[in-house]
Formats: sequence, C-alpha cells, structure tokens
Amino acid sequence: MTAPKGARPDKGKNYRAIGIGLSIIIIVTVFLLLFLPGQGEDVDLGFDLKILPLMNAVFNSIAFIFLVLALAAIRRKKVETHKRFILAAVVMSTLFLITYVTYHYLAPSTPYGGEGFLRYFYYFVLLTHIVLAVVMVPLALFALFTGLNLEVRKHRPIAKWAMPVWLYVSISGVLVYLLIRPYY
Repeated sequence: MTAPKGARPDKGKNYRAIGIGLSIIIIVTVFLLLFLPGQGEDVDLGFDLKILPLMNAVFNSIAFIFLVLALAAIRRKKVETHKRFILAAVVMSTLFLITYVTYHYLAPSTPYGGEGFLRYFYYFVLLTHIVLAVVMVPLALFALFTGLNLEVRKHRPIAKWAMPVWLYVSISGVLVYLLIRPYY
C-alpha cells in the first residue's frame, strides 16, 4: 500500500510518547484536584475568582465553534484551514484547562442547588462531561499528533471518534456552567 499524496507514513513516531505523557499529566492533575485541599476563601488575588468559570464557558464555546469550522473545512478538503481551526481549538481547550485547574484549586466547591428534573439533567450532563473529558484528552492528542505528522491512515479513525467526543465535551461544559451559574 502506498501513502496518500502528501502523507509521510510512520514519520514522527515520537507523538506516542508525547501523547501518552501529556494525557497522563493532564488527567492526573485534574484528578488530584479532587483530593488536594484548595485554598478556599482564604485567598485574595485581587479579583473575584467567579470570573474563571465564565472564562471556562467562553473558552469551551469558542473551542466548539473552531471544531465545527474545522469539521466543515475538512469536509470541503481544505486541509490547511482544518489544521488552523484545530490548532485554535487546542489553544482554547488549553486556556480552558488552565483556568479550570486554577479555579478548582483556589475556590471552594460549588454545590448544585437545583431541584427536580433539572437536578437529574445537571448531574447527567456533568457525569457524561467528566467521563468523556477523560476519554477526549488522549483521543484529541493522538488525533492532533497523527494529523500534524500527516499520518492520514492513523489520523482518520482516531479523529472520527475524537471530533464528536471533543464537540460534546466542549458544549456540555458550557451547559454545566449555565446550569450551575445561579449557585456561585
């Protein structure tokens, strides 16, 4: 079999180690937030920490838009445009991760105060968001690295899973914010 035109088969195998390393670091860091004592309300950074969840929602919204644009670009075979939108989505998701970790380390946990159907809906969306976010990290990283290395045969099957999961995680993060916002 020959590689598609412009592809570099099996070049840049270092993406596996980078993808695995980054996945472990990101997932473990976020997981540790559950067990590390945060600073709570004792910290005074000179601004209201509650701006960070809003920033998280904004970054997730923009990432979602970039992902939709990347998907549209690749369907039109505009590979460079697709690449640029994916990289922009990666930047937004990275900014989200930084503000998410910062907020959850510095601020006390906010319990959801809704009742009835909305309470069940909130916890369903939150749970699926969290589980799929853990899945998304390695999927998105491997899709990114195989795409950047032009390993099309490896990239496509990973991206077919990574794209819908990343889209869901991005939009469900916004939904989680909108549902819990009244309780901050």
